[in-house]
Amino acid sequence: MEEFYRGFAQRARELAEKGDPFTRRRLLDLAKKYDAKSRPSGSARPLPAARTTPPATLFSGTGEA
Repeated sequence: MEEFYRGFAQRARELAEKGDPFTRRRLLDLAKKYDAKSRPSGSARPLPAARTTPPATLFSGTGEA
C-alpha cells in the first residue's frame, strides 16, 4: 500500500510542474498528504501527551450553579 501512495505523490508532483500557480500549490499539497500515507505507521507523528489534570478554567467560577 505504501508504494501505491508513493506513486500517487510522484504523479501529483509531475502534474504540478505543468500547472498554473494555484493548481501547482494544490497538487504539491496533495503530494505531501500521499507522502505521509506512504510512510509506515510507526513513523507517524506521536500524539500529544494526555492531560493529567483538567484545565484551571473549569474551576474559576463561583461554585454555584
